[in-house]
Amino acid sequence: MWKDLGDREAGKLRPYSFSNRITSHRIASLQLSNFKEIVSPHRGAVNSLQVDLTEGRYLLSGASDASAAVYDVQRATEYEGGGLVARHKSIFVVDKQHKHGHKYAISSAIWYPIDTGLFVTGSYDHYINVWDTNTTHVVVNFKMPGKVYRTAMSSLATSHMLIAAGTEDVQVRLCDIASGAFSHTLSGHRDGVMTVEWSTSSEWVLVTGGCDGAIRFWDIRRAGCFLVLDQSQSQLGRRPPLLECSAVNKKQNGSTSKSASQSVNMKSRAPHKKVANGNGSKQSGISRSSSQAKGLVRQRLHPGMLSSQDRATAHYGAVTGLKVTNDGMYLLSAGSDSRLRLWDIESGCNTLVNFETVRLQTSKAMQLAITNDSALVFVPCMTAVKAFDVWSGKTSMTFRGHYEYVNCCWLSVQDQELYTGGNDRQILVWSPSRLNFDEVDTGDRNELIPAQDQDNWSD
Repeated sequence: MWKDLGDREAGKLRPYSFSNRITSHRIASLQLSNFKEIVSPHRGAVNSLQVDLTEGRYLLSGASDASAAVYDVQRATEYEGGGLVARHKSIFVVDKQHKHGHKYAISSAIWYPIDTGLFVTGSYDHYINVWDTNTTHVVVNFKMPGKVYRTAMSSLATSHMLIAAGTEDVQVRLCDIASGAFSHTLSGHRDGVMTVEWSTSSEWVLVTGGCDGAIRFWDIRRAGCFLVLDQSQSQLGRRPPLLECSAVNKKQNGSTSKSASQSVNMKSRAPHKKVANGNGSKQSGISRSSSQAKGLVRQRLHPGMLSSQDRATAHYGAVTGLKVTNDGMYLLSAGSDSRLRLWDIESGCNTLVNFETVRLQTSKAMQLAITNDSALVFVPCMTAVKAFDVWSGKTSMTFRGHYEYVNCCWLSVQDQELYTGGNDRQILVWSPSRLNFDEVDTGDRNELIPAQDQDNWSD
């Protein structure tokens, strides 16, 4: 730490690199917070968490008891333990008792991307509600054809206000807040759509994962999906840098042009074969015309029809979680087959990163989190949350504190704090350590306890 500060003062370290090092150092020291506590008002499993993207101050949660709550994570409601422990109680709660509240479990709760004045909830009662934060009244709602598994809004959007909704119906629907109606219906999945995620590089690109094991990419300006991921199509690791790619392409283009010119010369020198029957030219013309006709038929097919015929799968079970990296180049997916996969979005290939064996939930969608530099991904793994190295697949950290299954996690970019929610109705806060562990003598007491039996409640 002090060396980095010295290098920054001397100008040896650039501001962006210095910021990344400090952030990664803080994330590497995450532990169950002993000075910050979220007082959960929920009486059911916590299914969704999100800190607002504008101020990084307000935490929104949705739970199975049909309630949604908002907390101020920067200003504590009260203090305990002589002012050492800050307790954050909910600012307000909307539940079944509310006039326009949901009747069944809330599966998804998200903020309006550019303002904390609105938030969106999706529920198993087939409704998506858009709430006014100040008045806690429903501004507009949408009746869906089935249970709502996941909702998402694009953080980049400047020309639309669309909510993408994944439900138990095979079609993905886009709800327009401005008009209060459905603007798009995307067809292609053969089963319910469990998770949806907008691209971080384009406001028009949507990624969906279905119970049919398929991951589809949609450009909402055109009909049909333009990419279906196939786990059998693979490439090893990251793509090489752009400069190297361009140099290789130039070399390949030069060699191919040379070979093409040579082949043309050889064809011109080659003698024409004569056909004994005398009608060989007619047969070749017929075959060419038939192949051209087939090509025209394929081109005439509606893009939506072409995409529906592609039955490639990304997982052997339902796709339960999706997360696009902040640069928009890679996609992380989780499935009910207990597999994590990293995809190259440009090529649509599986990068074959071998993530360590984990057990994942199969009954509901789960929420993943990723660091800004795309180095670590946080995945709910039954009663724990594991942080995996994105590029090697190795487990970097394990967070144990929940008594039951963990459903969701959210990494706050501003404070480098991790929030997790589970079936035990609790919302836990994992904060960077305030101690320098290099200077603390921990003794041999913890070394006698096996790692699999330790949790973050232990002293």
